[in-house]
Amino acid sequence: MASSELLNSGRAPKPVGAYPHARRVGDLLFLSGVGPRERDSAKIPGVELDDERNIVSYDIEAQCRSVFENVRMILEDAGSAWENMVDVTVFLTNMKADFAAYNRLYAEYFGDVQPCRTTVEVSSLPTPIAIELKVIATIE
Repeated sequence: MASSELLNSGRAPKPVGAYPHARRVGDLLFLSGVGPRERDSAKIPGVELDDERNIVSYDIEAQCRSVFENVRMILEDAGSAWENMVDVTVFLTNMKADFAAYNRLYAEYFGDVQPCRTTVEVSSLPTPIAIELKVIATIE
């Protein structure tokens, strides 16, 4: 098996579990699921929560922009780049309501890169977010 290296970003939000931001294996970089949270904060851009941390409302566009920037920071801090993405898996909690806005913003951010993409709907994510990305990129 090729040697691997665990990598963490000092700019992206800390993982919510016992896993790294990314793992390098050979010339590939595998990112753990990345959400839109802000670093050193429980704040999720565009999300309003009630007292029991249930989602009252959310702005999918704000979450998309934030998660894309978090991915960018992890890639850069790991020695890769936005342009090096080869595969993206996107998890949405409400495909029907959010796909059009997400797809428009995805085209804006990823249009020149054109990684392979899979988008799936899930019933929930580990924190009160509406989108999470799983990315594979090359690294030199």
